[in-house]
Amino acid sequence: MTTLHAGDFLLRPFKATDAPAFAAAVRESMNTVGQWMSWAHAAFNEQDALAWFAACDAGRAAGSSHEFGIFGHDGRTFIGGAGLNQFNGTHAFCNLGYWVREAAQRQGAALAATRLLAQHAFTTLQQSRVEIVVADGNTASLNVARKAGAAYECLARNRLRLHGLPVDAHVFALLPDDVTAHPQPGEGSVRTNPSAPPQPHSCAAPASAPPAAA
Repeated sequence: MTTLHAGDFLLRPFKATDAPAFAAAVRESMNTVGQWMSWAHAAFNEQDALAWFAACDAGRAAGSSHEFGIFGHDGRTFIGGAGLNQFNGTHAFCNLGYWVREAAQRQGAALAATRLLAQHAFTTLQQSRVEIVVADGNTASLNVARKAGAAYECLARNRLRLHGLPVDAHVFALLPDDVTAHPQPGEGSVRTNPSAPPQPHSCAAPASAPPAAA
């Protein structure tokens, strides 16, 4: 099992025992996460969370996505979710997404997760480019992408669908040199299960969020 560490935060795959905290975090965050994530709804429950965990496990096994929970350094305090998905096997790039529960926002969790996942994408998954696509108006997620050192490339028209409607989205990108040229204090360790088989890098999967998708 891959575990990523940075300072006060730890990223690891979800466990069934995380379901109550995950569901509570979604319901607590409707005014923030719910505005930008179509999958989040006020009645989100433990079964919804378990269905997402199963999808994460299947995606990891297929190599089509690598989704993680964001936790405190103890590995138990649930903070949010982040992941790598939508892999382009021909050109070796993928999407990076993140969300943080309302009670834990503005504490650096999304930024730490973004930097850890970008490093993981380049060093372990051998990607050449990582994209961060943010709906127009989502200021908090835009700030995370900028602070992570991602280069702003464009405002793409109708790039995302949000609550059933097409919306414009800002496209940012990280390259390997963006991560290695500017190391951040406290960043750095990736632990994997040495007995686990290597993961293939292929296409597809929704953003870092339960299917129905800083």
